[in-house]
Amino acid sequence: MTTEPQRLQYLEAMGLTAWTARYRLPNARPTEACDWELPAPDEAASQAPGQRLHALLESSGAEKTPAPPASPASAPEARQRPSSGPGKARALLGDMVPGAEDAATTGPSVPAEPEAATPREEAPKEPLRFSLQVACLDGRWLVILPRGAAPGAMERRLLANLLRAAGVVPERPPSFEAFHWPQIEGLPVQAPLEEAGEGVQAFLAGRRRRGWAPERLLVFGEEAALASLLALQDGRCPLLDLPAWQGPALTELAGSAAAKRALWPTLAGWRRAWLGEVDDA
Repeated sequence: MTTEPQRLQYLEAMGLTAWTARYRLPNARPTEACDWELPAPDEAASQAPGQRLHALLESSGAEKTPAPPASPASAPEARQRPSSGPGKARALLGDMVPGAEDAATTGPSVPAEPEAATPREEAPKEPLRFSLQVACLDGRWLVILPRGAAPGAMERRLLANLLRAAGVVPERPPSFEAFHWPQIEGLPVQAPLEEAGEGVQAFLAGRRRRGWAPERLLVFGEEAALASLLALQDGRCPLLDLPAWQGPALTELAGSAAAKRALWPTLAGWRRAWLGEVDDA
């Protein structure tokens, strides 16, 4: 179940601000407030259901008036009639052996089985932590850099040259936005990987208002937390359900001629994918 702080975290990832009124406008009527009287704590309500039922059975047995003595003629019929009431209810609660209600009125009761120990609460988990720089080329191709700092001028030029060499020429240069997870610190975490994935999806859902409709994913660089989240396999990203490619970071490409040569065969596939000639690069 998503709590209110977690809901606010996903809204923040989407870029939506939850506004809360803190000041009253001039000449505005004050907000009506109600004083709620909390009911006094009920001692019976604080007991467990089994304990309350035991108490009711004991009280009903104490308040029950004794029945008149039966006549000798009706004694066999009374012995054959199955008993009901507190004895049978106690048997269902585990105080007696089921089917032995009649004998329980005269014989000792069988002790109830010990209740199973309640499972211990799981220790709080740590959230998946990562920072990204995200851009979307003409609203079509996602470019992700696993880093907290925005790319410098040299890295932007290198990315533009790589895209131009591949025939991927967007109408506008890529504009990177920072995204980090978690958005709010200190929240309880139950499923770190699943919650982080929902955070990334919420971030992209919020950018759809700006025209983002991702068709492909390019990842420059590696990061352990992001690798477990995206789980790229066979050229696809299951989290985003997109064709995906991952290669060296821009800083590594800038300083390695071998890395540039290894990337060259991939650029031809990018061109065909950008022009819509193939489905996968």
